[in-house]
Amino acid sequence: MSNSFQTIENLTKPIFVSLPYMLSVIIPVLNEAENIISVLSHLTESSSIETTSEIILVDGGSEDNTVQLALDFSERTPFSIFVISSEKGRAKQMNSGFRKSTGSILYFLHADSYPPKNFDALIINEVKKGNPAGCFKMKFDSDHWWLQLASWFTKFSWRACRGGDQSQFITRELFEEIGGFDETFIIYEDNILINELYKRNKFVVIQEWIGSSARMYQDKGVWFVQYHFYIIYLKKWFGADANELYAYYLKHIKDCRVAKISAEKATLSKKAFADE
Repeated sequence: MSNSFQTIENLTKPIFVSLPYMLSVIIPVLNEAENIISVLSHLTESSSIETTSEIILVDGGSEDNTVQLALDFSERTPFSIFVISSEKGRAKQMNSGFRKSTGSILYFLHADSYPPKNFDALIINEVKKGNPAGCFKMKFDSDHWWLQLASWFTKFSWRACRGGDQSQFITRELFEEIGGFDETFIIYEDNILINELYKRNKFVVIQEWIGSSARMYQDKGVWFVQYHFYIIYLKKWFGADANELYAYYLKHIKDCRVAKISAEKATLSKKAFADE
């Protein structure tokens, strides 16, 4: 990506020397009060304090009690858990998390995803073998046959089978070389980074399952979401820029959800009025 080094201005190396094979878990969050304790509990139970440098939550302006819940949890665990603020936008939030991080390996994770037991050791083992970046194969928490099939395909190394739900580990050195996440992309930022890694032939799929929420598919419908994300994928393939992709997302996915919620509220209000 030609403008990648413009996306993280002052992408400077820390003044300290990162310890070899230490993980920094970076999670962008926005109104995740419903999930955050479950995710943090899972992470601290599934990794070692000896190899996990810190867990960094990057809040994009939550209006619920995500931040307070995370801060309260941090006081009950020996793990180093930090909550920092950032301008909203997953790419911006993850880049902010990088700047706070101290680990030699970065692990970017969605707030509704649950990596496998000993995920830190699994990642470190791959880096030691000379694989500087990669992900886990992914399984949705849904019995829908299409989502089960899509999950099954994530075990293959094909580029088309990749996505942010599978999480992303990458060495600090390689992340700096690429220039971080491209902040011009409000959506599709995971895929832009993955494209750069595939161009360099530096990507491995760890054959352990990461669990991921299917809540978007459940909220909007499996075929609806799958269709529109496929269109976004095709648009990018044929050269659409960040603004075009985001405009399509707003019109067909995000605004649709707002309209659906508004309709549901209107129905409830009408029912309440009728019951009076």
